[in-house]
Amino acid sequence: MITITNNTINAYIDEHKERFINELFELLRIPSVSADPKYKKDVLRTADIIKEKLINAGAENVEICPTAGYPIVYGEKIVDPKLPTVLVYGHYDVQPADPIELWHSGPFEPVIKDGKIYARGACDDKGQMYMHIKAFELMMRTNSLACNIKFMVEGEEEVGSDNLGTFVKQNKEKLKADVILISDTGIIANHIPSITVGLRGLSYIEVEVTSPNRDLHSGLYGGAVANPINILCEMIAKMKDSNNHITIPGFYDDVEILSDEDRTEMAKAPFDIEEYKKALDLSDIHGETGYTTNERTSIRPTLDVNGIWGGYTGEGAKTVIPSKAYAKISMRLVPHQNSAKITQIFKEYFERMAPKSVKVKVMPHHGGEPVVTPHNSIAYKAASKAMENTFGVKPIPVRSGGSIPIVAMFKTELGLDSVLMGFGLDSDAIHSPNEHYGVFNYLKGIETIPYFYKYFTELSK
Repeated sequence: MITITNNTINAYIDEHKERFINELFELLRIPSVSADPKYKKDVLRTADIIKEKLINAGAENVEICPTAGYPIVYGEKIVDPKLPTVLVYGHYDVQPADPIELWHSGPFEPVIKDGKIYARGACDDKGQMYMHIKAFELMMRTNSLACNIKFMVEGEEEVGSDNLGTFVKQNKEKLKADVILISDTGIIANHIPSITVGLRGLSYIEVEVTSPNRDLHSGLYGGAVANPINILCEMIAKMKDSNNHITIPGFYDDVEILSDEDRTEMAKAPFDIEEYKKALDLSDIHGETGYTTNERTSIRPTLDVNGIWGGYTGEGAKTVIPSKAYAKISMRLVPHQNSAKITQIFKEYFERMAPKSVKVKVMPHHGGEPVVTPHNSIAYKAASKAMENTFGVKPIPVRSGGSIPIVAMFKTELGLDSVLMGFGLDSDAIHSPNEHYGVFNYLKGIETIPYFYKYFTELSK
């Protein structure tokens, strides 16, 4: 085995970067939307392609593992059982592209504009997942894979990873490793690398409010029958006070309170509030009183309405009092909140606050637990050294506002910590129209990942 060097890595990337991008485009053209059953064939086709790409890169024992939902693609390369083993996790499913009319180009017709790859899944997570397969190919072709590697790529992350837990429980020996490596997060900026050391948890709920047994004429019945949309809006408004503090009793009981010292350390991360507002076209920021913007999006829990509908929303006018109104609500959670507990107290509060004039139904969708990963471990140090090598500056440990529920599950079921070494940017518009991923970031990931293996193996001795 030869020692991997900057010249080896950069020469291989320079020679193959056009192919790397074209292969990613092939994946991005497939609408692998796990939330919509009409895309089932596309999701399954994406799994087949991931299997093919792993085999071509040099993986062994590659298989498509069935679950009760979409399959998990597994592959491995064991160079020496005595060496450390890294388990790479990623997902090949994507969010729905709606609203389509807001995309500047087709969501499944990838294009490069201003150095960025525009397509649904470009950053979340096809681009970041595929970096690992190409980095693996690079190490195999240059005979520089420093330790063992296993891949586990699922197709249900965007709908809660409901079947991943079962797969993990049933395959603990197959998945045996020393650390899990995930690229589903980001960096502060292309010149300021960072490694995510904390994620918020999630409770996702749909609510239904019903009043009359059918839509009614608003002239004949208005003022005498409760309007479910009005009631739902009033109920949602009561869930926060004037300080944007969530009013659900018991909601904050288990919230981790960071020390002033920890908050001071967090504040050292570069952040320009005026640039933040400009990028989002905001006249002012908004959030819980007493906390900074970065704290609101990382160490504080939230409650947000993700969608609300009911009644007539077509062209022109239709004067009705609707029978039903609906909303989808998500709550981001922090250590040491529990998603099941939060879901239950939300349900009890929502049902209790409803007036007698309506009936309500609370339907939990999925959830996940918050997690903080160690930033003094061998794996974190390896990731930090790898990024420092390729970016030229030491990465900053940060907490993210997003959720990757499987990180806590991996710790519980496999006893493994995860390293969240992502390369996306906050401006990449994941889950939004015009999602994109920088060509720089894609190639920088392929360049950096081999060093993680090198340093993890060296530091594990």
